[in-house]
Amino acid sequence: MHIRRTLVLLAAVISALPVAFAPATAFAQAPPVPSSMASMGDSITRGFNACGFYVDCTARSWSTGSTSSVNSHATRIRAVNPSLTTHNDARSGAVVADMAGQAQQAVSQGVGYVTILIGANDACASSESGMTSVADFESRFRAAMSTIVGGLPNAAVFVASIPDIKRLWEVGKDSSSARTAWALLSICQSMLARPRSTDQADVQRRDRVRQRVADYNAVLSRVCAEQANCRYDGGAVFNFPFTLSHMSTWDYFHPNSTGQRLLAEVTYPTGFGW
Repeated sequence: MHIRRTLVLLAAVISALPVAFAPATAFAQAPPVPSSMASMGDSITRGFNACGFYVDCTARSWSTGSTSSVNSHATRIRAVNPSLTTHNDARSGAVVADMAGQAQQAVSQGVGYVTILIGANDACASSESGMTSVADFESRFRAAMSTIVGGLPNAAVFVASIPDIKRLWEVGKDSSSARTAWALLSICQSMLARPRSTDQADVQRRDRVRQRVADYNAVLSRVCAEQANCRYDGGAVFNFPFTLSHMSTWDYFHPNSTGQRLLAEVTYPTGFGW
């Protein structure tokens, strides 16, 4: 009788396993090549300043861009599926709080692939005190991810890490053109204020802002890992040693066409392998 009860219990546990572990194995194999995609994020994904002064240039976006020299995710996917359609739902100036609306928009478009690059503006505030808290960042990103997964259960989702904005300070601090642009346009003052200062207070401020970006990236990685259909770039963008030549000379902050191409090159291999 004891053996029989044990076998019945074991059978019940085994029968429950496929249900319990189904989400974790949804993309055990490569997902199907998508026929539509949407990009979520901020001015980086809009290609801002990549083709003119203070204008979006979505054709040069690392994600959905059509310019051949950028070789975006969309261009690479079209080499396999020429019928791919794209939607650039990113908005210049967006922060993580804006992901809720962008996620709903992507769901309404019924896409099969979503890219996300968000967080630079949450750290690049007018001052250090204006940065988004890590807890708020996680809450809002988690909610957006829930909307995507709930509304697009079969879609592949790619999350790029936030660039290392302290790297931007490092490569630009000795350029008078970059320093002038940062000051006149009030760019990312949480990190870029007093760029030549070696005062301990400024050194520590830059380190704290960089740590905030690292903390955001940890959130992106953790939340993405909870979803079987999501891939995080493993910090590829954050760790990439970009130079000032990859930045737009309009503001020395946004990627130029070369920078957009490098974003695509760095991120696409960490995704789904289409």
